[in-house]
Amino acid sequence: MTTRRSFLRGTAVAGAAFATARVPSAAFAAASNPSSALEEISIADLQKLQQSGRQSSEQITQAYLDRIDAIDRSGPKLNSVIELNPDALSIARQLDAERKAGKVRGPMHGIPVLIKDNISTADRMQTTAGSLALVGAGAPDSRDAFVAAQLRRAGVVILGKTNLSEWANFRSNHSSSGWSGRGGQTHNPYALDRNPSGSSSGSGAATGASLCAVAIGTETDGSIVSPSCSNGIVGIKPTVGLVSRAGIVPISHTQDTAGPMARTVTDAAILLTAIGGVIDPNDPATAAMPEGYMRADYTKALDPNGLRGMRLGVVRKFAGFNAQADKLFAEAIDAMRKLGAVIVDPVEIATDGKFGDAEMTVLLYEFKADLNKYLASLGPKSQVHSLADVIKFNNDNAEKEMPYFGQELLVRAGGKAGLESGEYRKALADCKKMTQADGIDATLAKDKLDVLIGITGSPAWMTDLVDGDGGGFSDSSLPAVAGYPHVTVPMGMMFGLPLNISFIGTAWSEPTLLKAAFAYEQATKHRMAPKFMATAPLG
Repeated sequence: MTTRRSFLRGTAVAGAAFATARVPSAAFAAASNPSSALEEISIADLQKLQQSGRQSSEQITQAYLDRIDAIDRSGPKLNSVIELNPDALSIARQLDAERKAGKVRGPMHGIPVLIKDNISTADRMQTTAGSLALVGAGAPDSRDAFVAAQLRRAGVVILGKTNLSEWANFRSNHSSSGWSGRGGQTHNPYALDRNPSGSSSGSGAATGASLCAVAIGTETDGSIVSPSCSNGIVGIKPTVGLVSRAGIVPISHTQDTAGPMARTVTDAAILLTAIGGVIDPNDPATAAMPEGYMRADYTKALDPNGLRGMRLGVVRKFAGFNAQADKLFAEAIDAMRKLGAVIVDPVEIATDGKFGDAEMTVLLYEFKADLNKYLASLGPKSQVHSLADVIKFNNDNAEKEMPYFGQELLVRAGGKAGLESGEYRKALADCKKMTQADGIDATLAKDKLDVLIGITGSPAWMTDLVDGDGGGFSDSSLPAVAGYPHVTVPMGMMFGLPLNISFIGTAWSEPTLLKAAFAYEQATKHRMAPKFMATAPLG
């Protein structure tokens, strides 16, 4: 699967919860009205509010709920949150009681987080991957996805679930990213007529608009890093196996992973620490995790001098398409050189762009096998228990499920044989060889590089429900197919739209990538809050 993809600012957006609050941080002290009280606030500042007793988790959670009501449901109407957790406030109250009793679970205690609606939860919320076919189905085996369980263990308040490109954007070649039959179309907070990119569209838009502290997205190819780029935030696509996929509606067991989406590298690292580093018998990919990654604290990798002496290879595949993007990229390279990095420019990846057909073959086979397994684990309340059932449901409910585009990818996947197929096995071997040994690993070894850097993707394109996504590009495929990590960080703005830079490495190189990304972020501080404009200022 190749990657697809002045409104309300000064009004009372966040609600009354913080209107009279005493606040300990500069971020809150600078807020002249409730609308900006939560904007850009970090996990550390939210912890300070709780530790000082000036705000409880319940008050913070209510403030986010009010902000969602004002920005997502009203005002700009981002439509990024598909469902709110009816138990969010009671969970927050329980966590407040724990804190009062002297039990603090860690840096995420009492922090409101949004998760993508393909991550199962055994609670009163739905898990639908945006599809009406899964409404009422519940969680497989009536239990939380591993990621959701890890979040609860860390003391998180799961605030709700985010909209997404239906079936994580594996339904049609002509889809509009951020649209689902259940949730409708998500909008980009920087320019409402532009696309938030997908498939973690809602997680990206909600995080960019400060509707949550941080969010969880999932990626098969581009679905964390592309919406992170379009919404001006930090995204981490981890090595496959670092975060268990058990209980997540699947596409591909060789490429799928969940990962953090945040406004800062620090917050992303805190969230990655909470969800990763545990071997899960329900996800065999986690068994390959090196011992040093188990229960690792990724904030320890964050060093403002981390780029000093690091060798960076410049991938220019997507340079040359736009003069303003090229200017931002050149400034980013220069900034990293000044921070002590050794720049090797350019580097060539001999196999890049040559594995697209093989990747699609793998995804079609694995989607059928993996989704059938997931659907078979659903209880009797589910309307569907196989891919064939989903295809039939969509045909029977075409006016709601297929008003703009079809389901040709589902149909193609449904026609594939099992994973013992020679076609599948050859495509899988070709993908791994071209992206791993002959791709990223060979490129890093040739010039003794630590990290590859490049433009993450294009600025957000106009949303088009008639023709679907168009005009965009992303550098996600190589690390996605390899199953290798990819970190993306804001690089600047063009026409009022954000653009990001990528840090890509070999398997299990998250600490190196985070070290580089953090040093760059701290030196440049390119993240800018959205203004909820009706359209991008082109003149």
